[in-house]
Amino acid sequence: MAFSDNLQYLRTRQNLTQEQLAEAMDVSRQSVSKWESGASFPEMDTILKLCDLFSVSLDTLLRGDAAAEARADTAGYDRHMNTFTRQVTLAVAGIIMGVSLMMFTMAFGLPEPLATALFLLFLTVAVVVLIAGGIQHDNFCKRYPVIPDFYTQEEKDTFHQKFVWLMAGGVGAILFGVIAMLLFFSVFPEEEFYELLAGSVFLLVVAGAVGVFIYGGMQEEKYKIWKYNRDNNPTPEAKQRLNLTNTVCACIMLAATAVYVGLGLTRELWNTAWWVFAVGGILCGGAVVILDPYKGED
Repeated sequence: MAFSDNLQYLRTRQNLTQEQLAEAMDVSRQSVSKWESGASFPEMDTILKLCDLFSVSLDTLLRGDAAAEARADTAGYDRHMNTFTRQVTLAVAGIIMGVSLMMFTMAFGLPEPLATALFLLFLTVAVVVLIAGGIQHDNFCKRYPVIPDFYTQEEKDTFHQKFVWLMAGGVGAILFGVIAMLLFFSVFPEEEFYELLAGSVFLLVVAGAVGVFIYGGMQEEKYKIWKYNRDNNPTPEAKQRLNLTNTVCACIMLAATAVYVGLGLTRELWNTAWWVFAVGGILCGGAVVILDPYKGED
């Protein structure tokens, strides 16, 4: 397709009139009409603005087929995001499961150093997966900074309904775990064996719920391609704020890990100090909300 055909298709797809597009580009309606008829060609600065407005690449706008690309996932975005979601979900849930397994094995007599080593093994694998997945995702974003929105509205609505049940189910699972623990200790004495056993089962439930939260949230974000395009083409001010957010979150989680290891080594609180990771996660969430450069836009 020619530039004129692509422009007309993209304008129509976003339900823009020629007057509205002209106003967004700070030109006259006659200029837009000439572009779409092929009688004239916009300047490069205007073409770049059109790429940003319609979330398409320069090559697609000038020489590609915008209609065909809008119907196909040419970059493999869906497959990549599904893989990235699984990596993050399993890694984070795996860390909590590692703590659960450590407590379970200690309840049945495994020496604390060996149980701790088992947890650190889970932690190491999870960190490696997170780092590898993050690098792969960063490379994908650099290679494809702009993705055409190929999802249909029906696909988005279908998953949103699923998302609601995933979030509700995760909350319900945690509440069920709390109730189960209360009932458990109403029958069994609060001795170390039972405390470790109940705690390990509860953390297993929490791991599943957290996994559901992460999976549902990342999959919900997957369908917001406009947000993906915006985040990968930030303004200098937004980029500075995002870098600050990443640095703050990294420092918080490093501090949480250091506190956990310190409490474990100095006070032997390996089985009870897991809460520092929950606190770290809450602080990271607060940092993201406070430093969000797009606050109010989402």
